[in-house]
Formats: sequence, structure tokens, C-alpha cells
Amino acid sequence: MASEVAKRLRDRRMSVWNEAKAIAEAAAGENRSFTPEEQGRWEAMNEEMSTLDTRIKATLEQEKRAAEADKVFDELHGKPQLRDAAPAAAGAADAELRKWARGEPGTPRALELKHDVANRGPINYRVLTTGAQGTNASSIVPTDFYDMLIAHLIEVSGVMQCGPTVLNTGGGETLQVPKTTGHSTATSAAQAGVIASSDPAFSMQTLSAYKYGVLLQVARELIDDTAVDLLGYLAMQAGRALGNAFGSDLINGSGSGQPFGIVNNSVGVTGATTGVGGAPSYANLVDLEYSVIAPYRQSRSCYWLAADKTIGGFRKITDTVGRPIWEPSAVLGSPDLLLGKPLVADPFMPALATNALSIAFGDFSQYFVRLVGGVRFERSDDFAFSTDLVTFRAILRGDGTMVDRTGAIKLFKGASA
Repeated sequence: MASEVAKRLRDRRMSVWNEAKAIAEAAAGENRSFTPEEQGRWEAMNEEMSTLDTRIKATLEQEKRAAEADKVFDELHGKPQLRDAAPAAAGAADAELRKWARGEPGTPRALELKHDVANRGPINYRVLTTGAQGTNASSIVPTDFYDMLIAHLIEVSGVMQCGPTVLNTGGGETLQVPKTTGHSTATSAAQAGVIASSDPAFSMQTLSAYKYGVLLQVARELIDDTAVDLLGYLAMQAGRALGNAFGSDLINGSGSGQPFGIVNNSVGVTGATTGVGGAPSYANLVDLEYSVIAPYRQSRSCYWLAADKTIGGFRKITDTVGRPIWEPSAVLGSPDLLLGKPLVADPFMPALATNALSIAFGDFSQYFVRLVGGVRFERSDDFAFSTDLVTFRAILRGDGTMVDRTGAIKLFKGASA
């Protein structure tokens, strides 16, 4: 639950937005442009909102770290837990993992951790924290590999926040997803006349298992030093590397030897001249929204997706009566809204530019992400024997594709200035 500090920051964010919105509505009501004073206030308020966004995020992360640290201290001092304790298997799994990391006799050289929905075991999803080692609560909180990796993958890839259909398979064999390419149609028929037949058409969409990997080398001294949060360090580094590679391909992949990226979908709207190269107008965004048919447009997984700088420009766009089309979220942790639909940032979406496909809108449940098993970790003492380094290898196998390519997601294409 969010603290009073976070709630006050959220309330201030809403207050600043309401003041900025009042300025825009006043100018629109008088059918005039902003005065120099109003323009200055408008820009200052938008800057304050960006600052508040940063403070809210930092506050929530700090509160989570503090709560996790309190839990660890309670366990050290033998205090009773206020909520259900983790299964005994979790402690055993952590001990086994640390033995494996040190290369103790009898431990395997390869280890695979899988997420079991029915029996979660020691796997526990948490929000990532950052900061200098030893300067915050995260440095004393035990961290395991798997949940840190998954948390990073979700954090860097906006696609994963938009509700795609995720398929987790045990093996990496080619996966065929059946889909319809045509629906039956009915026609009128005269009395006693022949009723025309019309069969639906089907085809298959293929999902492969592309491999993403990273090597991490760590000095033996770090492993032997129990004061160092080695597992958290490795998880952060591997998670960022795998997440950046896989997340980038989910957006920009060609579909040949890599995932079929979001930007390969059809163009819904080509922008008009706005004075800024590649920037959309209010009319462009409305046209893009309605280029997606109603069943997809009304889906729970219907989102806007764009880069951070592109989203910043949305705050300056108003409708035909001067009302801003961007709205801040009233719930901490939930996406802001654009034209009433949730808006997610993805660092891999193309920036605004002439002919750039910089904005995506539609039903992201029609985008399938395939993951093979868990994230695989392997350890070697021999790979860098001469330098006394221990080498860890992290591997992720996955793919992504658009199952319905008839228009579930549409793109905005920028025009020249």
C-alpha cells in the first residue's frame, strides 16, 4: 500500500495538471493562443509534472526496499511474520543456489529455474531497485536470479506491459498457432432457392525459439565475500542484457531469424504537416484510433505504445475545443491515458521523424510472445582459469509474432515538417 508521501505527491500531480488544463481551456474558450505569461506557466507546470513523476517512482521504490529490509531484520531477530511465511522449500532452494554459485562439490554445473504457476515455490516477483551497493536497503535483501531477470524484462520492454498473449513451452520445437484468415458470409435466398455455401478460411502462424545469451565473469573474491550481494549483481546485469536484446526485437524484429516486431504491422495513418518533422496532430491520433476496428479498439488489451520523447509531446496536443488529450493516471503505478486509452512507453519504439513508424495503437493480446522454459544459467570455473574468474552464462529462448495481421494493431507514419 502506498504511503501518505506517495499519495500527497500524486495529489500534487493531479492539482498541477488541473491548473494546466484550466489555462488551456481558458485560451480555447476565448479562441486565442496562449499569452507569453500563460505559455511560461504551461511549460513550468509540465516540467513540474515530469519532476513529480520521477519523485513518485523513487518514493515507491524506496518504500518497497524499506519493507523488504524490515522483513529481513525481523527474520534475523526471530520476530513473527505478519503474513504467511514462504514455504520451507524456498530456503532450501536458496541454499542450493548459493552452493551452486560457489561450485561446491556435488552441485551440478548447469541450473534451470522455472516458474510454476500452480506451485510458485521460491520464485517471487518484485520491482527492481537501483542504487550504489551498500547505500540502500537493497544491498541487504536476499535476491534470487529468476525473479530479478523477469522483472527487468518487463521493465525494459513496453510490449510486455501491454497484455500480449504469452505462451510458455517446455521445448523449443516450432509452434504452430492456428488462425482464421476469412469468415463465413451469408446471402439472401429466394423461396425454395439454393442457399450458397461459405466456409471460413484457416492458416497457421509459426513461432520459433530464438536464443539470447550473455556471459558474466566475476572475480573469485566477490564470490567468497559474503558481504557482497552477488546474486543481485548478476541478476541485474544479465536481466538488462537479455531484456534489451529481446525487447528490441519484439519492437523492431524483421521476422526473419528474429521475432516479428510490432513496427511490421500495417500503417493506419500517415501524418500531416505539423511544423515538427514526424509529429502527429490531434486529428492524426483520432484517425489512428479509429483505423482499428471496434472489437479490437474496445479490448482490455488496447494500448498506445510510443517512445518517452514522443509521449512527452502528447501533453502539448489539444482537441478542437482546446482540451488536452493526455490525462494523468489517478492510480499510482497505472499508465497515463491518451484519448481515454492507456499509454505505455517503450524505449525501442522509433523516435519521431519523417517516415518513422513512431506510434502503435491496438489490441496487443493479438501479439503472441513465446518463451521456452525458464532462464537457463550455467557456471564454469575453467573458462577463465588463468585469471581466477568464475564465468556465468544466462540464456533466454523466445519469439514473438502478430497472429492477426489484418489490423489488430495499426501504426502512425510521420510526415515531413
